[in-house]
Amino acid sequence: MSDETARPDPTVIGEVAAPPFARLPDPHQIFIDRALRLRALAPSIEIGPYLRFLSDLAEMQYRIQDDLPEPVLPDAPTLARARTHGMPPLDRAGFKPDAAFAATFDRFIAAAEEIAMPPAAAEALGRVRAASRAQGESMLRAVLATSVPAEALAEHAFMAAALQVHFARLAARLDAAALGPVGNGACPCCGGPPVSTMVVGWRGMHGIRFCACSLCGTYWHQVRIQCVLCGSTKGIGYQEVEGGGGTVKAETCDGCHRYVKVLYQVRQTDLEPVADDAASLGLDLLMQQQGEYERGGFNPFLLGT
Repeated sequence: MSDETARPDPTVIGEVAAPPFARLPDPHQIFIDRALRLRALAPSIEIGPYLRFLSDLAEMQYRIQDDLPEPVLPDAPTLARARTHGMPPLDRAGFKPDAAFAATFDRFIAAAEEIAMPPAAAEALGRVRAASRAQGESMLRAVLATSVPAEALAEHAFMAAALQVHFARLAARLDAAALGPVGNGACPCCGGPPVSTMVVGWRGMHGIRFCACSLCGTYWHQVRIQCVLCGSTKGIGYQEVEGGGGTVKAETCDGCHRYVKVLYQVRQTDLEPVADDAASLGLDLLMQQQGEYERGGFNPFLLGT
């Protein structure tokens, strides 16, 4: 592992003085891009079979969306109150399954049965399908609270996949211009943590860093060489696996002793926040061995890290 604590990230800082604060997801594009990236990564990595399974999940997240019921956004007073008080307009803590989510969940679970998967995953899918309403809502709350029991990781990954579709569809219907900061490390749409951050290569925003929400897929602007999680600008370092090519690094913070990955899309254009976070599991394992920093990003498909 290389350590760049004393030599901050040298990539150019960006092209625009005032980038947009938030970029909302395209609910179809986000999942097909993820599926294609996972599929491209799978053949060249030790955990390739798992990445291929995740690519199939992402493809189903894309395929099930046609003709789903329209998700219901919070009413206008609720949206206005959230904006006034710096709160996310999509309240994860208060989320109640509605007809749109029920249809999304049922369709996704049925579609997932078509995916080739290990017996243990198939058994977990069966438990999700057979869960009572109370059990299903308990899994849902655990995912939204990013507090998943270790003994039921696989079941919650399926629930998380359905929730990602629903929340991406909700987020896409918000007004990006009405969004503002809601706290360190919190998505301005749903309040969730980032899965990773990305120094993007988008036209007109080359070199700008954005956080990527692990749930709804919203991107929000984050200044560089600053801890995503606590806001500190002191004691920020960058570590990566030897031979990693500088495309994925762990940004570490000596203030809160946590890290979040930074993906350098400016160096490799097809990087994707969830896919490349999963594929860089080796970096997480090395950070665990080092023992100095805890993982601060949340990926529902890497719940054991």
